[in-house]
Amino acid sequence: MCCRLLIGYIAAKKVHLHLSDLVLPVDWSHTILLVQPTKRPEGRTYADYESVNECMEGVCKMYEEHLKRMNPNSPSITYDISQLFDFIDDLADLSCLVYRADTQTYQPYNKDWIKEKIYVLLRRQAQQAGK
Repeated sequence: MCCRLLIGYIAAKKVHLHLSDLVLPVDWSHTILLVQPTKRPEGRTYADYESVNECMEGVCKMYEEHLKRMNPNSPSITYDISQLFDFIDDLADLSCLVYRADTQTYQPYNKDWIKEKIYVLLRRQAQQAGK
């Protein structure tokens, strides 16, 4: 949606830019999430997302699904961010590959980076919910 607004603005102002001139923030970049829940390599999976934020929401959903499996009789499940971060730390491996348009490559990021991005995302959501 943001890209359409930007392109609409550029068209309305008759600004001449090539899409290759636009470097999108990393938060808007295609992201691949690599997950290895245990040390068993056959358990490895991946998922791809249109943005870093969507990917971070996917990590939260993955944890929520884990909680539902662990508490099948509970009608609702709540957790705090420290429990989510413990879950991430307990995974054998969790990393992201984020597309960089400027180099046309994927940049790898580790668990600490993922936790920081989740923290920022959840803080932003909490602030918006409080408005």
